[in-house]
Amino acid sequence: MDDLEARYRARSLWLDGLPGALVPRPSLPGDTTCDVCIVGAGFTGLWTAYYLKAQQPDLRVAVVEREIAGFGPSGRNGGWVSAFIAAKPSVYARSHGDAAVLQAERETFRTVSEIGRVAATEEIDCGFVHSGQLAVAFTLPQLDRLRKSVAGKLARGLREDDIRMLDVEELRSRVRLQGALGASFSPHNARVDPARLVRGLADACERHGVTIYERTPAVEIGPRRVVTTHGTVTAGTVIRATEAYTTEQRGEGRRFLPLYSLMVATEPLSAEVWDELGWAGHETISDQHHLFFYAQRTMDDRIAIGGRGAPYKLGEPINEGYERQPEVRARLTASIQRHFQAAARAKITHHWGGPLGVPRDWCASVVFDAPSAFGWAGGYAGHGVVAANISGRTLADLVLGRDTELTRLPWVGHRGRNWEPEPLRFIASRMIVGILGSADRHEDRTGHKARRTLLVQPFVLGR
Repeated sequence: MDDLEARYRARSLWLDGLPGALVPRPSLPGDTTCDVCIVGAGFTGLWTAYYLKAQQPDLRVAVVEREIAGFGPSGRNGGWVSAFIAAKPSVYARSHGDAAVLQAERETFRTVSEIGRVAATEEIDCGFVHSGQLAVAFTLPQLDRLRKSVAGKLARGLREDDIRMLDVEELRSRVRLQGALGASFSPHNARVDPARLVRGLADACERHGVTIYERTPAVEIGPRRVVTTHGTVTAGTVIRATEAYTTEQRGEGRRFLPLYSLMVATEPLSAEVWDELGWAGHETISDQHHLFFYAQRTMDDRIAIGGRGAPYKLGEPINEGYERQPEVRARLTASIQRHFQAAARAKITHHWGGPLGVPRDWCASVVFDAPSAFGWAGGYAGHGVVAANISGRTLADLVLGRDTELTRLPWVGHRGRNWEPEPLRFIASRMIVGILGSADRHEDRTGHKARRTLLVQPFVLGR
């Protein structure tokens, strides 16, 4: 294995476990032209390319990627195909009304199945299991937040077959977690190996005629032209699909807050451990801490668990050095030992992370300016697997000039304001992680709600 492949595999458990060699596709050989140029070979860019070719096969579509397909968050995330919208519904409701928000939420439900459909159709072996989500409360404040969250969803029009509370015995029939006081269950979630999905999607795009240029950094992205280190792509339409990495581009530094999310994974666990834990349904599992964890049972029977808690350093929002943090590793390992006790002695074999793009209002955006034929999508705030598929289908409709239900969703055309200039954004990122972590420790220790979270409400509108 050469140094470049070793670097790619070191980015996550998922990339490390890919079969075969991680050999980059050819770079852009020089100046070229196409109908649509997409910058970024993650989920947003590849889904956009895939649906464009599905709707108009003769379209010349090219994707340029700085590293390899799936190098960024698409190949490093928690492997949750997670429904429900990321932001507070009230943010979208102010501009589009409650009915539009409910329609948007239901589109996220349908998208879980859509991703599974494409994986099956394209024969992408990615461990897709549409098993649902368990949100578990381990303290009384967590249980109170969970009940209010479920009640709020039901009040705005969802049904109990979309989400419902479970008592402790119902939860134990699915998974045995030490200290659980209750849970909610939603069927609108799936588990997946994200690197296998994104790499398989790249292969599917190529089979449908998309050209992907890897190891081709874009240094200038604008209407009808993308300048790379290997040449210039002149295109009828340009789509920027760079999500958190958008902040590295000139003039876009305050578009998002690059917030790092980190994960650990155990060694594969024995049949005896799984018999003790249960979890035969492979539901995704989260807790209700403010800095919550999210976990899955992987294709090869590991526990992979992640959480927030790694703010960037002033002056350098994105750096590979932020992808491993001893204090976050310790917190996630402690969560396994505390709640998945049958796996308490399991060896931790992988620790990794990546940046996610958090808008100032925590609301995703899909934007396309028809006169300039320039579009972009992002700001998924950790809900990118489903949001990117919706964005890709929506961008394909917008590029082709189609008026559809997707193009009328509330995040289409949404432009949230930028984050405050440095050092204010940096201070906000530190406050978010520091105060929410302190609140979690207070609630774990006392069993009482921590009111200090009000201090970060101006910066945190969603989870």
